[in-house]
Amino acid sequence: MKTLKEFIQEAEKNKVAIGHFNVSDLVGLKAIFGAARELKLPIIIGVSEGERDFIGVRQIAALIKSLREEHDFPIFLNADHTKSLEKTKEAVKAGFDAIVFDASKLSLKENIKKTKEAVAYVKSVNPDILVEGEIGYIGSGSTILKEVPAGAVIKLEDLTKPEEASQFLKETDVDLLAPAVGNVHGIFKNAPQPNLNIERITEIKNAVGVPLVLHGGSGIKDEELEAAIDAGISIIHINTELRLAWRRGVEKAFRENPEGVVPYELLPTAVEEIKEVVEHKLKLFNKI
Repeated sequence: MKTLKEFIQEAEKNKVAIGHFNVSDLVGLKAIFGAARELKLPIIIGVSEGERDFIGVRQIAALIKSLREEHDFPIFLNADHTKSLEKTKEAVKAGFDAIVFDASKLSLKENIKKTKEAVAYVKSVNPDILVEGEIGYIGSGSTILKEVPAGAVIKLEDLTKPEEASQFLKETDVDLLAPAVGNVHGIFKNAPQPNLNIERITEIKNAVGVPLVLHGGSGIKDEELEAAIDAGISIIHINTELRLAWRRGVEKAFRENPEGVVPYELLPTAVEEIKEVVEHKLKLFNKI
């Protein structure tokens, strides 16, 4: 099987994007894996610090490894939004395929310093683990938003600049870069999502060369995601839409079976709701 790095390079070459989907439980994992297998497309499973604290760092790593080996399928695991060297070490020890080191809330200078330290550690242990860096804070929660998160970068003058991205890459040597280009974590309840700056994505791609990652993909219009992929995005993160689908499925199951108490009889409805979202996203990302 090809490595995650090879799959990303292939996506970059073919102007498509790999779907990155976060999970909090087996329901989400079952749905995402099912959709990917049916479409025969590689996927990345993401777990934030909160998500992996809930599931278990070693436990989610074992689950992904078992699915990959039993089905000979390209499913990979990413330690999403890792904010400390301690948590980075946990993910490396557990055998994650990739790590997002997120110091985006800090100044560029401090971000570079901490990210560089994380990259040096990861590569000293296992050079095959991919490390992603972030420039520009875009919020931290995959939730329903009433307003733009405090400090989130959405104004044109605050978006990641090509020269900053170039400096960041040269000094940290990350494998992947997640810039702030108008994207925000979460979905706005009573307001439209901010628009992506496609021109800025192109400029950053030309400046750094490495594969670019789009965080906060939930709620963004299909046509904007397509344009972002054409401009240089090779991985797209989806989480909030999956959480909403999980809730729709659970609520639907209880409406249909108000007295139900058996999880494996109720939860398949949530699996189907999530799977439908994932199938749509994977087809969109891969131009199917």
